[in-house]
Amino acid sequence: MHQILEVASQFIIDLISSLGYLGIYIGMFIESASIPLPSEIIMGFAGYLVYKGTLNLWLAALVGAIGNISGSTSMYIFGIKGGRPVIDKYGKYFHLTPEKMKKVDNYFAKWGDEMVFIAQLMPGVRTFISLPAGVLKINFPKFILYTFTGAFIWCFALAFAAMKLGENWHIISTYMKEIQVGIAVVGVLAIVYFLYKWHRRRQVAK
Repeated sequence: MHQILEVASQFIIDLISSLGYLGIYIGMFIESASIPLPSEIIMGFAGYLVYKGTLNLWLAALVGAIGNISGSTSMYIFGIKGGRPVIDKYGKYFHLTPEKMKKVDNYFAKWGDEMVFIAQLMPGVRTFISLPAGVLKINFPKFILYTFTGAFIWCFALAFAAMKLGENWHIISTYMKEIQVGIAVVGVLAIVYFLYKWHRRRQVAK
């Protein structure tokens, strides 16, 4: 497992080193299409290049989120076209076992469509949530909005943390649990802020 992670990490570093923003897009597309490519390495190395002055933080996060939503949408379409049988037949190839699908059903039952947003802030869930979202026929505009918003927060937070860590950017993987909590808090605060601004604009409009 450790060797596989090393190979994946080197692939990501070579990809982004040679292609820059396009490499970030490709990496996040692959990761969000249920292929195990760690986003903490993709956006972590992107953040390191921000630290080095090679990339822009906001643009790196935006490209990462666009890559994320591209891969996620492909899985959503795959799920909505194939329905539940596609999970039963192909789920194992996307790390979506019957046990995980049962958990996903429970997640959606508890959180509703908003689970798509929440999942983007959960490393163990975000890579495969789009397939069952399609199977369950989650409203597509909501799917796009929640996926992009959650993905942007995730990508920005990882890149920002790596930028601050500088030469030690690679230790992000070690502290993923703590980072996940921080990202979740930032996500909630961001939602509260935008809802507040939206409410204020409506009040002014009246």
